[in-house]
Amino acid sequence: MEQASPARLYATLVGATLVGVGILGFFYSASFGSPGAVDKMLGIFAVNGWDNVLHIVTGALGLLVAGYAARQYALWVGALYVGVAAWGFVVGSGEAILGFLPVNTGDNLLHLVLGALGLAAAAATPASRAATEATTTTGKDGVTA
Repeated sequence: MEQASPARLYATLVGATLVGVGILGFFYSASFGSPGAVDKMLGIFAVNGWDNVLHIVTGALGLLVAGYAARQYALWVGALYVGVAAWGFVVGSGEAILGFLPVNTGDNLLHLVLGALGLAAAAATPASRAATEATTTTGKDGVTA
């Protein structure tokens, strides 16, 4: 199990929050259309069934790997959410990414913040000792540097 770290905190807190938000989102819209019936959760965030499933899956993954791959999770989910935010800003508020994931300005800002926090948590967490040892090199005299 990993030591306490910014990435582990991110994986645990963001993972639990995403699962909760995904479940809550089904009370607003459970439509799996393209994008289908889209409703604003808490009056701010555009959601549908696909959006809810994405949040539940990425959140559950964070909870699952928080103890042993939190840095990788923070890095990849951070990059994913920054990418989704950028894509959302490009397609515009009230539109849908890939035709089925609804986005609006509130979604885009939240995705940008979650992504930036993930990348920051990954950067602030040192690589695991095993990974560091695996990347060391052996010098001419056979001594590991």
